[in-house]
Amino acid sequence: MKPLRIIALSIIVSTLSGSAFGQMIYPHTKKGDVKDNYFGTEIADPYRWLENDTASNVKQWVKEQNAVTFSYLDKIPYRAQIKNRLTETWNYPKYSAPFKKGEFYFYGHNNGLQNQSVIYKMKGLNGKPEVFIDPNAFSTDGTVSLTGMSFSNDNKYCAYSIARSGSDWQEMFILEVATGKLQTDVITWVKFGGAAWYKDGFYYSRYPMPEAGLEFSAASQQQKIYYHKLGTSQNADRLVFEDMDHPKRYVWAEVTEDERFLFIGSSEGTRGSQYLFADQTKAPEKFQMLLEGFTTNYGIVENIGDSILVRTDKDAPNYRLVIISTKNTDPNSWRTVIPNKPELLSGVSYTGGKIFATYLKNVSSKVYQYNILGKLETEIPLPGIGSVGGFGGNKDDKEVFYTYSGFTTPPVIYRYDLATMKSTLFRQTDYPVNLEEFETRQVRYFSPDGTEIPMFLIYKKGIQMNGQNPTLLYGYGGFNISLTPGFNPANLVFLENGGIYAIANLRGGGEFGEDWHKAGMLEKKQTVFDDFIAAAEYLIKEGYTSPAKLAISGRSNGGLLVGACMTQRPDLFKVALPGVGVLDMLRYHKFTVGWGWAVEYGSSDKEEEFKYLIKYSPLHNLKPGTIYPATLVITADHDDRVVPAHSFKYTATLQEAQVGENPVLIRIEEKAGHGAGKPISKLIEEQGDVWSFVFYNLGMEMNGIVAPPFQNEPVRIPERR
Repeated sequence: MKPLRIIALSIIVSTLSGSAFGQMIYPHTKKGDVKDNYFGTEIADPYRWLENDTASNVKQWVKEQNAVTFSYLDKIPYRAQIKNRLTETWNYPKYSAPFKKGEFYFYGHNNGLQNQSVIYKMKGLNGKPEVFIDPNAFSTDGTVSLTGMSFSNDNKYCAYSIARSGSDWQEMFILEVATGKLQTDVITWVKFGGAAWYKDGFYYSRYPMPEAGLEFSAASQQQKIYYHKLGTSQNADRLVFEDMDHPKRYVWAEVTEDERFLFIGSSEGTRGSQYLFADQTKAPEKFQMLLEGFTTNYGIVENIGDSILVRTDKDAPNYRLVIISTKNTDPNSWRTVIPNKPELLSGVSYTGGKIFATYLKNVSSKVYQYNILGKLETEIPLPGIGSVGGFGGNKDDKEVFYTYSGFTTPPVIYRYDLATMKSTLFRQTDYPVNLEEFETRQVRYFSPDGTEIPMFLIYKKGIQMNGQNPTLLYGYGGFNISLTPGFNPANLVFLENGGIYAIANLRGGGEFGEDWHKAGMLEKKQTVFDDFIAAAEYLIKEGYTSPAKLAISGRSNGGLLVGACMTQRPDLFKVALPGVGVLDMLRYHKFTVGWGWAVEYGSSDKEEEFKYLIKYSPLHNLKPGTIYPATLVITADHDDRVVPAHSFKYTATLQEAQVGENPVLIRIEEKAGHGAGKPISKLIEEQGDVWSFVFYNLGMEMNGIVAPPFQNEPVRIPERR
């Protein structure tokens, strides 16, 4: 074996006054001559080679970029203190709401810093907890996570799914509930699905095995539904449904609690759905149309006899609940149980013979109990501005559990008695920080077209609005996703040191129903960026902060948001944090499940859609010779949702375009994916680096320490063998 050689990359740093960082020289990124022609417009793609993330030259590029990034971060003197404080704020007991299956209650618990939460079972609410599933035993570093559980309708078996290194690919296993004994069944190549139990097995959806080496980048197509019988090999599973004419559709199976109805759901992307159904008591797996697609959204709640409860935005932009007879599925025959209202009907469950409807009013949760006829019986009181989750269960349950949380309120669990319609405190977190020191405000500002946008502000009480407060503005603005109040221990180190954390509820999200969503999608996507830029301008105008003290952050679609806004208004922000972002809007649909986002973004394969995509695509709107914000791009090697090629190509292009002192770095996490299931140890490491970068570039102090200027030192990187 040849000895490992060492090469030196010189990073030239100008020693300037204060905390200024001189212009950097980055690892060389070679440029190719690849060009594409889009309807007569030629677009260069010189870093196309970075799309092949398993190639040796790409791996070497990753190694070199990480070396520069961590050399920079290593010099921040309070980086260790930030990580220590994050460890303290994360170190508290975490619980999920319990749920009942047969004679057992199940719940999740993390004693503080366990990489993954453990699932416990107990007989009765006062029974002795026993470990049911411990994901920490799946790997030594916590990078294998539990992604879902589904219990058989007789409660004898539990199918659980795991993901490795944050990938969307899942494997399924079976446990005998009473004994905890692992069965021999193993199901592979599952993505975006779980087990829908029926008789002595379950339905599930899977993709064909991908080509070796392309598991995390190749387009995922031709999802099919199979039936697996317990105790048999996956090779013997029976094909139940496929749609060869539409290889890019998602397909999944659902079964009602009484096992009477089997549903086949399908979608052509992240918006719009369709449902077939089969009455298993009469004609097993003989499907009829229930809900025609794909222009509206449907969600099956449960059946009541031969009728189906469905939440839908059909003729109801804020959603309504309808009941549909399987004997006559014509929409004209649907009966509305809960009508469309001014507030968003964000969720519905049917438990213990009651309907629990969760609404978003001014981006805060409200919960109401109805009877099956749609008569309002009670509103369930909540402590304040926050979010709730739970209220699930079976038709014969006498109780439900739910969780409430807010920006400065760790999750609180309540038990709700259906007979008395009363909530009682079940479990409250003992948190090690005095959260009374902080306050939450909800403000409203106007976007350029006159639309009023809400925004949450969280900060330490008594803060002076002098325009000099370090501020982080976070947004998402897409895919009908709502940013609601929730507790995040990672933010406390920023708040404790004088930071303001702002969350803007942009159009494109789901906070105010489907109309709000549609106002920020497809050809109207620029509206989202306008909303975000207006939020920054409001914070500056009202004296909260200034451009020199303002950071912006977002992940995934929010990474697109940050990338687009920093290219359109580089003067407005000091720091930009595009995380696992969709940054190449011309090629995103060519990888893994990116094709499913075309209903949200449009596709460069269509001329009219190409015309508006090219106008804001972050990768294609970087201009050489521009002073861009200090940028830390964040991605991971196993991200098969938004492949790291987006971040690689964007970073290379931005490093070439950047002038001035602001650094452009990329942090590429190993054995991690898009974010779900990431172990706490990795969360602390990543968030510690993010806050260190923010603190330094916003000129913040940490326990009285002011970071000195960086010194010019070479970075030594192991060369590829």
